[in-house]
Amino acid sequence: MWSQVGPKEETTVVEKTGKSEDKVKKIITIIISMATQTQTQSHPNTTTIDPNSGFCSHSRTFHSLRPNVPLPPPSHPLSLTDYVFSLLPSAATATASSSITSAIIDAATDRHLSYSLLLRQVKSLTSSLQSLTPLSKGHVALILTPSSLHVPVLYFSLLSLGVTIAPANPLSSQSELTHLVKLAKPVIAFSTSNAAKNIPSSLKFGTILLDSPLFLSMLNNNEYVNADSRTRRVEVSQSDSAAILFSSGTTGRVKGVLLTHRNFIALIGGFYHLRMVVDDDPHPVSLFTLPLFHVFGFFMLVRAIAVGETLVFMHRFDFEGMLKAVERYRITYMPVSPPLVVALAKSELVKKYDMSSLRYLGSGGAPLGKEVAEDFRAQFPNVEIGQGYGLTESGGGAARVLGPDESKRHGSVGRLSENMEAKIVDPVTGEALSPGQKGELWLRGPTIMKGYVGDEKATAETLDSEGWLKTGDLCYFDSDGFLYIVDRLKELIKYKAYQVPPAELEHILHTNPEIADAAVVPYPDEEAGQIPIAFVVRKSGSNITADQVMEFVAKQVSPYKKIRRVSFIKSIPKSPAGKILRRELVDYALSCGSSKL
Repeated sequence: MWSQVGPKEETTVVEKTGKSEDKVKKIITIIISMATQTQTQSHPNTTTIDPNSGFCSHSRTFHSLRPNVPLPPPSHPLSLTDYVFSLLPSAATATASSSITSAIIDAATDRHLSYSLLLRQVKSLTSSLQSLTPLSKGHVALILTPSSLHVPVLYFSLLSLGVTIAPANPLSSQSELTHLVKLAKPVIAFSTSNAAKNIPSSLKFGTILLDSPLFLSMLNNNEYVNADSRTRRVEVSQSDSAAILFSSGTTGRVKGVLLTHRNFIALIGGFYHLRMVVDDDPHPVSLFTLPLFHVFGFFMLVRAIAVGETLVFMHRFDFEGMLKAVERYRITYMPVSPPLVVALAKSELVKKYDMSSLRYLGSGGAPLGKEVAEDFRAQFPNVEIGQGYGLTESGGGAARVLGPDESKRHGSVGRLSENMEAKIVDPVTGEALSPGQKGELWLRGPTIMKGYVGDEKATAETLDSEGWLKTGDLCYFDSDGFLYIVDRLKELIKYKAYQVPPAELEHILHTNPEIADAAVVPYPDEEAGQIPIAFVVRKSGSNITADQVMEFVAKQVSPYKKIRRVSFIKSIPKSPAGKILRRELVDYALSCGSSKL
């Protein structure tokens, strides 16, 4: 057993960078340049594609309108770690004391980890793991820890060894962890003393604690860092498994989504080559309130490292603590979920802090309503919001907004990401639809998952034989190729013969100045089949009534979409990514009975 407990790390090691990183950089640069011409020649025939929408009338498929992104040939051995470090700007790893760039800052402790020390610790941990553990390529490692300076080092080290990482929520219960272990089949776990208690004892190689003397010595072992021969280079194929990321389980049992190194290389390559620097800021500072075990937090972490940003982590989310961090570290960018945009737009606390450094919010995880975006811009006129869309199954970003012009398309999650194709499919007939028509969104591209681990049935139901991912989202593209998310197909409320999208009603409720948050779910009704019931969080000091809530919505929607019941609660249950946990609200409504709602 590798379980040990010890004091927190003090990062005082002299920083160096090895020659091996420069060598890898040069090799990958040559590979990418060679691949560019081949990819340009393989781009689809554009003569049948509408240049405005990206829609091909012949194949009934939407194509990305983004420029081609140079990527390494898929057949060339390459780990996500080597790819990301090859992109890292040389200025970020400069060792001169005046040029040291912080890669990560822990907001709780104000500890900084520079890029040169990050690279050094990754190398040291990799060598230590090879020498001190039986871990090898193809093994799965469960990671159960809050965000910290250690997490990126651990991710990149394991990925370079060909070990598949399986990060999970450190607050998972014993039964939840038992289910995750059954799916992912890890041989080892990395955790903290507090989070490790629920990890099954059956793991073949036990558990290594990140707050133990053993792990801290593995991070800072000068002997391993200074002797290149100690590190045995592992050849990792891009098609090898990189991560098992667990879906949020908002509509069913949690699934393990298997993603490859190639999935993330394609995703990060797009973000790297099409990135935009806000206000020409040469060094953006990002604040992460996102959990690093979720796909949004994971790929945004990797993206930030690839472009040399400074990341500020929060151990746990605290709204006022976030505002303090924005002021203290002069945050320029935050990836957020829509509930946080709502809170920023409506909270009086924001006026107590200096938020002038903030320039951009990247919103994802759920649709952001037009009214919410407008309320936010009224509060923060100099801050741009760019929406994006993706699923764990698509590796994250399948569509996103680029630039201020695209961000003016209120309600849209942007255009298809580079190298991505899409269809809008009629859920009943299976017919592929044209721009402006609503149907289920199907996606195909290099970031799409390999499948669900341990669930062949679910994989076959979600991925068809041609590689199309059936998202389960009701969407449409407009004539300019912008994607709009209407709602989850499985979450549509069936009122008589009509379909009522909960998200539409929630957007309306969020525009009420007396409502802090809201969610809408179906409730069984003998006559109508289902009726919409709203769970509402009153704003502090508000005495708004259920009748007033229902009247407010009724004035803005067709009769069949009206809210029929209202329940006031203290908070809306949500996943770490900000998605409403509708099942919990449905169960609560059913357990209470109609007389109490």
